[in-house]
Amino acid sequence: MKKTAARSPDRFAVILAGGRGERFWPLSREHRPKQLLKLLGPRSLLQQTVDRVRPLVPLKNLLVITTAAQAPAVRRQLPGLPRENLLLEPVGRDTAPAVTLGAAVVGARSPTAVMAVLPADHVIPDEKKFRQVLAEAFDLAGRGQVIVTLGIPPTEPATGYGYIELGPRLPPPHGVKAYRTPFHRALRFKEKPDLDTAREYLASGRYRWNAGMFLWSFVTLTHGLETHQPELHAACRRWFAAATQGPAALTRVLTREYPEINRISIDYALLEKAHNVVCADADFAWDDLGAWPALARHLKTDADGNAVVADCVSVDAARNLIYDARSKSRRTPVALVGLREAVVVLTDDAVLVADLHRAQEVRDLVRRLARSDRYRKLL
Repeated sequence: MKKTAARSPDRFAVILAGGRGERFWPLSREHRPKQLLKLLGPRSLLQQTVDRVRPLVPLKNLLVITTAAQAPAVRRQLPGLPRENLLLEPVGRDTAPAVTLGAAVVGARSPTAVMAVLPADHVIPDEKKFRQVLAEAFDLAGRGQVIVTLGIPPTEPATGYGYIELGPRLPPPHGVKAYRTPFHRALRFKEKPDLDTAREYLASGRYRWNAGMFLWSFVTLTHGLETHQPELHAACRRWFAAATQGPAALTRVLTREYPEINRISIDYALLEKAHNVVCADADFAWDDLGAWPALARHLKTDADGNAVVADCVSVDAARNLIYDARSKSRRTPVALVGLREAVVVLTDDAVLVADLHRAQEVRDLVRRLARSDRYRKLL
């Protein structure tokens, strides 16, 4: 009898698109967060994320997790996405509950599936290299009980990222001649370090940035949750059962249960506890656009280091980011004199001026605005 090749597991991608992008205020708002903005080119960050993964994952297997407030904009930006593939969180509960929700829906459709979890707001210029790494990570995750995370080789001693310490390089699995991507045992996850520690990590060559991109089979993930997060595992079982009954049944269960779920990231909940984590040495350019200064790295600069998206005239101004997002009828020239290392963002109803090195604190500003009846309308 002729032998038939084993069927490869179905591939799914779960895109996390529910973040508020507060550090990109005043351009980012509750109904139009960072991932829905066209910051770099004619496509939003969410659309670029979908474009990158589409050659590997059919649209019917692509799930987007977002909020009810952002759902209309997501549907407009992704008109081909099946309606049942847009999953709405009743409230934000960080990444572990969101990943669990995605897994429940994936498992209900294909219990042997392999799924990638991808944030919606990353910048990855080399799409071909990204897909090569992701395809090999899909293959490895589908062959055994391993969790695969993508680690980015650091290019600077960044203090805003978590790190992964690499262990020994793993040989290719049985039946695979070689992967082009090196895979290592992940020894441990490190929190965002201080500058001296980040310099040590960079110099050692043993650490990678934690990019927040993970791959696992449905079976592997649920086993990990059962071992390390039994409450989330129990929720996954209930949501799985509801998902098999259809979107309406799932919505009813989520509305009742989701607000009571503990807020926790998937890193704390599972990755830092599991002993079967493998890190793909993902050697491609990557940026998570954490705040306005990150955007400046992707824009052309003038002779004085100013990144300008505006009609701007300057005298003795250097290393600034100037971004004019006002409607065309309201745009006027922006004039700078003696300004150094600042962020200036203009929208139709607000202007932000911030120290370039304190741009992360825009998030604190947004929270202050939220406490004011006068300014809450700007969120």
